[in-house]
Amino acid sequence: MNATQEQLKQKLAQALAAAFGAEYTGVDPILVTASNPKFGDFQANVALSLSKKLGMQPRAIASAIVEKLDISDICEPPEIAGPGFINLKLQTSYLEAQLNAIKTDSRLGVPKAKNPQKEIVDFSSPNIAKEMHVGHLRSTIIGDCIARILEFRGHDVLRLNHVGDWGTQFGMLITHLVDTYPDIGLMETSLGNYLHGDINIGDLVEFYREAKKKFDNDEEFRERSRQAVVSLQSEKEPFTTAAWNLICQASRKEFQEIYDRLDIKLIERGESFYNPYLPAVVEDLEKTGLVEENQGAKCVFLDGFTNREGEPLPLIVQKSDGGYNYATTDLAALRYRIQEDQAKRIIYVTDAGQANHFAQFMQVAKKANWIPDDVELVHVPFGLVLGDDGKKFKTRSGDTVRLRDLLDEAVSRTRADLEARLTEEGREETEEFINNVADVVGISAVKYADLSQNRTSNYVFSYDKMLALKGNTAPYMLYAYVRTQGISREGNIDFENLGTDAKIILKEETELTLAKHLLQLDEVINEVEQDLLPNRLCDYLYNLSDKFNKFYENCPVLKSEEPIRTSRLMLCDLTAKTLKLGLDLLGIKVLERM
Repeated sequence: MNATQEQLKQKLAQALAAAFGAEYTGVDPILVTASNPKFGDFQANVALSLSKKLGMQPRAIASAIVEKLDISDICEPPEIAGPGFINLKLQTSYLEAQLNAIKTDSRLGVPKAKNPQKEIVDFSSPNIAKEMHVGHLRSTIIGDCIARILEFRGHDVLRLNHVGDWGTQFGMLITHLVDTYPDIGLMETSLGNYLHGDINIGDLVEFYREAKKKFDNDEEFRERSRQAVVSLQSEKEPFTTAAWNLICQASRKEFQEIYDRLDIKLIERGESFYNPYLPAVVEDLEKTGLVEENQGAKCVFLDGFTNREGEPLPLIVQKSDGGYNYATTDLAALRYRIQEDQAKRIIYVTDAGQANHFAQFMQVAKKANWIPDDVELVHVPFGLVLGDDGKKFKTRSGDTVRLRDLLDEAVSRTRADLEARLTEEGREETEEFINNVADVVGISAVKYADLSQNRTSNYVFSYDKMLALKGNTAPYMLYAYVRTQGISREGNIDFENLGTDAKIILKEETELTLAKHLLQLDEVINEVEQDLLPNRLCDYLYNLSDKFNKFYENCPVLKSEEPIRTSRLMLCDLTAKTLKLGLDLLGIKVLERM
C-alpha cells in the first residue's frame, strides 16, 4: 500500500495547489491509515492544520480540496467527516487490479529500496572459550532478522560477528594449555604456525573454569599467565600465537554448530582484527585536543556523563600501562567500517545494558569529526530474557542456560507433542518426517517467541507458550501456512500457468479485508527497515492468518462456482506466499505438512 499512499499524497498535493495556489504544493496532506475501517482506508487531516493560515473553517478547506481532487481511478468519491477530515475508501476494482499484479511476483509487490546502500549489522558477538548462552539468543536472532530484511530491500549488507577474541583471559588459557599438554610443540609451515601433539581441549567451558581456578589460587601460574599475555600482544612469539589460534578455532567450531542450527550467516571479524589500528586511534584523538591524562591514563571527557560524585566521567582510550580497552577497539572498528567498508548505516545489536557504552564512544567519534554527515550509527538495544520468577533466565541450579541446551529442549518438547498428536490422530509418519518437523518447529518457536516481542522489553521465556498451537506463536503460524497450502493443493490448480484470464474477484467483506491486509506487506517491511522492530512483521503475519481464517469461514472456496472458485483459490495461494515470505524474513522455514 506504500505506492498507493504515495499516489494519494501526490494527488492531494496537486489538489491543494489547485485550490489555494502554487505555494501550497509542498504542504504535507497529513495522510494516515484510517483508525476505523467504517470511515474508509485513509484519512487526510490537512484541512485542520491550514485553518488559521487560510482564515477558513476546516470543513470549507476540505470541501475546496475535494472539489479539485481527482482520485476516481483509485478511490470511491471522498467523504468529509467531523470538523474537516477527508475520508478515502479504495475502490474494489483498484484492489483487484493490485492483487492481480502481484500474484505472480516473487517479491509480492514489495519494491527494492530506491537508494540501496552499504549497511553493516553487528550482532551475536560471543566470547572465545566461553559457550554461547541464553544471553546471546536475542542479539543473534534479532540481528539476523534485521539483516534479512535489509538484504530483501536490496541493500548491500555486511553481517559482522565482533567476537571477543582478545584480552587478558587468553594468558591464563594459553598457560593452562601448556600445563595440560606439556608435550605439544610448534610446527612451522608455509601456511602458518600450528601446534602438534595429542591435544583435545574437549569441553571449552570446563577448560576455562580450570584455568580460572588456577589463576585465582596459584601466584606462580598467575605470573606465567601475565607473561603469556605480554607475549601474545607483542605477537613476537610464534608458539603463543599458535596456541591462541588453537583456542579460537575450538570455539569457532562450537559457535558454528549453533549458527548452522539457527540458519545464521555471519562473517567473523573479532576484536583482534583491529589491534593494528589502535595506536592511530589514540594518536588522532590527541591531535584533535580531546585527550586528557588522568592518573596516567589517556581519557576523553564526555558531555552528560558523570560519576556518583557528580564529576565528569571519562572514556579511557589508553590505560596507564599502555594497554587498550573495549572503547578503543570499538572506535577503531567504527573508523574501519566507515573508511574501508564504506558503510552508510552501521547497526549494533546488543543488550540495553550497553547503551551507555555506545553513547559514549559514539560521542567521542562525533567530537573527533570521524562520522560523515551521510553515515548513520544505530544502537539497537534489547531487553532481558527472564524466567518465571521475573529474574534472568537460569537453570534450576542457578547457572546460565546454555543456548545449545535451550534449543535441544525446544526440539525435544516439540517431538513429544508431535508424537502424542500422531498417536491421537492415528497417523503414521516416518522417523525422517518426525525429526524434521520437530527440528523446524522447535527452533522456529524459539525464534518467533523472541522476535514477536518488542525488542526493547524484557520477556518471560516459556516453552509451553512458545510451542502452543494457538495464539501468536511459530507453531500457529506454520500451521496457518500448511492450511492455506493444503487448500490450494486441494483445488488442484497450477497457479503458475493460469494465464491472464484468471482474475481475483472480490465480492464479500471478508475478502476485501483480507485483500487490503495482503497489500500492506510493503508498508510493514518498510517500517521494519526504518525502526528495526521485527515484532511489527510478526504482528502483521499473525493478523494475516486471523483475517484469512475469517475469510475461509465465511467464503466457500472449493465448493464455489467458477470464476469465484479460482479467484478464492488464488487468494489462498497469495496468502500462503505472503506467510512464507514473511516467515523467511524472520529466519523461519515453512513446512508443507505438520
